[in-house]
Amino acid sequence: MLQKTLVTSLILAMAVSAAMAADTTQAKSQLSAAEIVSKNVAARGGLKAWRDVQTMSESGKLGAGGNRRDTLPTPAALPNDKRVGLQQLPSSPRLAQEAQLPFVMEMERPRKTRFEIKFNGQTAVQVYDGTNGWKVRPFLNRHDVEPYTADEVKIASTQTEIDGPLVDYAAKGTRVELAGMEKVGDQDTYKLMLTFKSGKSIHVWIDAKTFLEAKVEGQPRRLDGKMHPVEIYYHDYRQVSGLQIPFELETKVLPVDNPATKIKERPVAPEKIVIDKVEVNPKLDASHFSKPTTDVAVVTH
Repeated sequence: MLQKTLVTSLILAMAVSAAMAADTTQAKSQLSAAEIVSKNVAARGGLKAWRDVQTMSESGKLGAGGNRRDTLPTPAALPNDKRVGLQQLPSSPRLAQEAQLPFVMEMERPRKTRFEIKFNGQTAVQVYDGTNGWKVRPFLNRHDVEPYTADEVKIASTQTEIDGPLVDYAAKGTRVELAGMEKVGDQDTYKLMLTFKSGKSIHVWIDAKTFLEAKVEGQPRRLDGKMHPVEIYYHDYRQVSGLQIPFELETKVLPVDNPATKIKERPVAPEKIVIDKVEVNPKLDASHFSKPTTDVAVVTH
């Protein structure tokens, strides 16, 4: 009798646990896309706080060249995926370990960006003033100021604002849908599909506990003549002026299998960006978002 009671109790306990788990899952799935976005904006600091952000500056180090990769990481891997990628560096042998390249990025509404990166004693610059873009690439022995290509202008013009794609998404003409729940590492996340006014769609994964972004779909990257999907993982959130900012980003370029040959590509080593400092609403000189001069590429010591 005692054994039967124990077995019955165990079965009941398992049933209750299963029911609680089912209720939890159901509760999560009952959140609408709009509710998830609202919780995300609140977790990141709140709607008013982000609306008050007019400028932002970020500086840190960008990992490049490790594991004999073919290209440098690009500004598109930075928060909110709103940067146009730098061009490929000269194809020299890569070190087994990443080189840590200092960078500074400045942003101002609407969609103005300035990105500087130091490499091999020189400074590369790319600027977008909201309409036009320019770049100086001394590491390719191109010391003249070059305009953005038509494709680069198109990408820059459709990038999200400082606050990212979810803040005021409806006012920006973006449609958000819940595409289900997925694991990102050991995190349960909501998978959202965002369709912008331009018609372009991306996915964003929101942590089901913190409601902060865990992963975003990045700009596809061309490697070996093929376009590869890109995923950007956000880590190490810290509070800056009341806002939650990720201080570490990891970009993964996904391999693309060839169904004809059934050959699986080797995975590309992840690229890491570590942000050392973030300033909210710094006073930025208007000239920073104008056409750069060639003296920005002088050798630094």
